[in-house]
Amino acid sequence: DGGSSVEEVEFNWDEYLEDTGATAAPHGSFKHVDTSLQNGFAPGMKLEVAVKSDQNTYWVATIITTCGQLLLLRYDGYGEDRKADFWCDIMTADLHPIGWCEQNKKILKVPEGIKDKIPDQEEFLQRVLKGACSAPANLLEGLHRGKNPLDLIAPGSRLELQNIRDSLEAWIVNVVENVGGRLKLRYEGLDDSDKFDQWMFYLDPFLHQVGWADQHGYSLQPPLAIRSLKSEADWQEILKKVKEEEEESSVPTDLFKDKPVIGVHSFSEGMKLEAVDPMAPFVISPATVLKVYNEKYFMIEIDDLRPERTTSQTYICHVNSSGIFPVQWSLKNGLHLSPPPGYPGQDFDWADYLKQCGAEAAPQSCFPLLTSDHGFKENMKLEAVNPVDPEEVCIATVTKLKDSYLWLQLEGSKKPVPECIVSVESMNIFPVGWCETNGYQLRPPRKAIVNKQKKIAVVQPEKQILSSRTVHDGLKNQELNSSDSVVINGKYCCPKIYFNHRCFSGPYLNKGRIAELPQSVGPGNCVLVLKEVLTLLINAAYKPSRVLRELQLDEEAAWHGHGETLKAKYKGKSYRATVEVVRTADRVADFCRKTCIKLECCPNLFGPQMVLDKCSENCSVLTKTKYTHYYGKRKNKRIGRPPGGHSNLEVAMKKPNKRRKRRKHFFVHKKKRASTSVDNTPAGSPQGSGGEDEDDQDESELSHSLAQDRDKRKRKLRTFSFSDDENKPPSPKDIKLEVAEKLQLDSNPLEWSVADVVRFLKSTDCAPLARIFLDQEIDGQALLLLTLPTVQECMDLKLGPAIKLCHHIERVKLAFYQQFAN
Repeated sequence: DGGSSVEEVEFNWDEYLEDTGATAAPHGSFKHVDTSLQNGFAPGMKLEVAVKSDQNTYWVATIITTCGQLLLLRYDGYGEDRKADFWCDIMTADLHPIGWCEQNKKILKVPEGIKDKIPDQEEFLQRVLKGACSAPANLLEGLHRGKNPLDLIAPGSRLELQNIRDSLEAWIVNVVENVGGRLKLRYEGLDDSDKFDQWMFYLDPFLHQVGWADQHGYSLQPPLAIRSLKSEADWQEILKKVKEEEEESSVPTDLFKDKPVIGVHSFSEGMKLEAVDPMAPFVISPATVLKVYNEKYFMIEIDDLRPERTTSQTYICHVNSSGIFPVQWSLKNGLHLSPPPGYPGQDFDWADYLKQCGAEAAPQSCFPLLTSDHGFKENMKLEAVNPVDPEEVCIATVTKLKDSYLWLQLEGSKKPVPECIVSVESMNIFPVGWCETNGYQLRPPRKAIVNKQKKIAVVQPEKQILSSRTVHDGLKNQELNSSDSVVINGKYCCPKIYFNHRCFSGPYLNKGRIAELPQSVGPGNCVLVLKEVLTLLINAAYKPSRVLRELQLDEEAAWHGHGETLKAKYKGKSYRATVEVVRTADRVADFCRKTCIKLECCPNLFGPQMVLDKCSENCSVLTKTKYTHYYGKRKNKRIGRPPGGHSNLEVAMKKPNKRRKRRKHFFVHKKKRASTSVDNTPAGSPQGSGGEDEDDQDESELSHSLAQDRDKRKRKLRTFSFSDDENKPPSPKDIKLEVAEKLQLDSNPLEWSVADVVRFLKSTDCAPLARIFLDQEIDGQALLLLTLPTVQECMDLKLGPAIKLCHHIERVKLAFYQQFAN
């Protein structure tokens, strides 16, 4: 299959998942990958940052989120105000550890935006810095600045590797390649020979920094497999050379701080157990504890009763080693136990076998506790190392689960491989998209290659990995030119997305199902992580098809993201729609917030920030009515300027006397327009048999919306009636008083941004309405076009508040004509 041109067709995970009807294993289930993405900085750490408005002064800031070499910061003093958050690049920003200003005689000064909140600077700093954790100085200054700690394991770095086959000896290995933390290692002294190379994740318990063997009393000598290749004198010379060059090739010791701690075991020599050979993890076999080295390590041998055998399958274990089980574990879980070679008969019986061997079974207390709380499910897809050929990373399907173990079927391997048995904590399994993100070849499935020829070709932008320099330049220009997601130094960029279960879930999402969602998803490829988040939300809805319709891409809106096909099943029917997701990390927080508002739930229900105690939106005390007011459906009638367009009277407002009898048509029209992207046909049925048919609830929603329209028309007929006090217009006396309150503007309202409009409203007695203007993105041009009928119709305000608001708008208009119209 080497020279086939068909083989070179690019594999696409999204298409493959859609074709197979499978889902990707959640990113949060791969703990070792999560750890590898951490950059040494953590939310909550504090540092001293140059103030943007005055580069000669600094102020204390707290890390909110980390994302590769990007940090999301907030100056201390802003409290829970997320609007003050800002991203910065560690490589280029003026960042320092706490205490740097004092040591270098620099000025710590409160930024202008919070000056009024901090009357006593010294007292404030003492309070916020008491017990605070400073960002590590070595990550902000010097050679390691801005580098992900994992990148410090570069080709040429040296480590020590315990021998997992022979005894507790160790030997120096050279890093040949680092693929997202998965290291290709070559024994020191073998130069360019790759015959004995090994692949191992950097957090593996048997991998250590140079000097580990001496510190723990283990012998440092080459393994038996290579020892005969050189004389003893040659090996000693190599060892001497390594010690001389130790500083140049050493890896920082704190890189291994997240390695699993090896506990004390209670195994004894001769004990029997069930085991999976890590070098051939295809069957469960009877095994024996062959040797106990110390309180941490022991050797296991896979049982073989053949008298003519010349070799044995042995390997070193510790208490947390995967693939070791108590006697009868297979029987209790309905699994096949492979009898030892040479065992008489086919029906293996542990009681007879123990009596025959004169051995005892290792007690249950010797084994680690197994858990089923890991997020994997049958038929999920992931990427996994081929145990027969560790150079290969293949597509894998979960075919079976038992406690903490997965049975994986590998697809696309050069040679067929039986189902592999791996622990859910294995460092040889990775989430969907890991190979692509780290620039490593994923073995594509053969079936997908055959089917590719039948598919319609879709031309997509070429995928690229951006350098840190490109990312920085892109951030300055507010536009990152990547095709799928920003990748920094070959790492994922999208931060973790947290589900804040305590927040208000709104009318569409089932509170109980939201509570069952994982605490977080990611980090990972932006598109894949957000797609997973949206899929979880759709499945947590009372009515998944309705949520899918709310999320689907508006063909008339400006589109700056990436179109993804999402699916929903409801009452036996399958639905699909194209949903826009963002591709870059700097847009993730805003995307999550806007999606929450679209679903009428708390804007903090999910996003890159974890809500610990109290939600900044105070959603626990707000009623559903108030939420509908702030985040409700009326926002579909936007009155802000269309993105990229110029406002005019026809766009900005509707005629007050326009009849709304076409409302029903609009509702159906939306569904018809969406029918090109939303497949309402029941799965497996002929096209059109299910048609546009929604369930009873949609019919009731339609009739309810029509009834609301009739009520509004009735209210409109009364709008200018003088028969009741509520609708009575202001008296001439009131109008004279209002005109007398002349407004003096500092800037031309035609040039006001949305933030300027919000700031103006907050200075008036209509401050509670500022949120609506912010959500609808009403800038100065749109503000000047607002009239009483437009405000009433598009903001669902009663006449009283609408008149009060229009009074302030008229004041702005008058000031505009007097000050700037000429």
